[in-house]
Amino acid sequence: MNPNITKRNELLAQKVIEGLASRNMTGYYAPDKEAALQQALCLIPEGSTVTMGGGMSVHEIGLPRALKEGNYNFIDRDEMADKRAAMLAAYDADFYLMSTNAMTQDGVLVNIDGNSNRVSALAQGPRKVIIIAGMNKICDDVDGAMKRARNVAAPINAQRFGLDTPCSKTGICMDCKSPDTICCQFLITRYSKHPGRIHVILVGDYLGF
Repeated sequence: MNPNITKRNELLAQKVIEGLASRNMTGYYAPDKEAALQQALCLIPEGSTVTMGGGMSVHEIGLPRALKEGNYNFIDRDEMADKRAAMLAAYDADFYLMSTNAMTQDGVLVNIDGNSNRVSALAQGPRKVIIIAGMNKICDDVDGAMKRARNVAAPINAQRFGLDTPCSKTGICMDCKSPDTICCQFLITRYSKHPGRIHVILVGDYLGF
């Protein structure tokens, strides 16, 4: 990566981490995927029950594979026939892993969900939440973060899942009410009621959508 981009990411990450701290959330900066993986594993004690949503960023740093190979109770919903049971298990897990669709420079998280299992787990349930987020997810403010979630993350995910939504054809949000829409629930996380529950690992690499 260009050293100027690296320096910018390091400086911006410190601003975001300060913003997260002011909101009762803990932030970390990892310059690359390997460092992000090690930081995440440092936060998860062996023997912990861990599950996750469908976050591409979590997979991109290799965290699910590391948990499967280690001494953890990793609940992989992709390997379970009963998807509902897997989703419900998340609410009593020690750790829930996810990414975020977007976040602001001062630490506000913005997420959109279809089934809503991801945003509901972020809001309540799992004892701790670990968010893996590339620096490409950082936006100026909530308005910018919402626009990113709707016009970047949502269309790409709709295409990824092969959904018949207007955005999968146009590449931008059409504010649809399509049966296939994945924009059912919008969650803005501006503060964590429980200190130490939400941990955000900012990664210098470009991750996710």
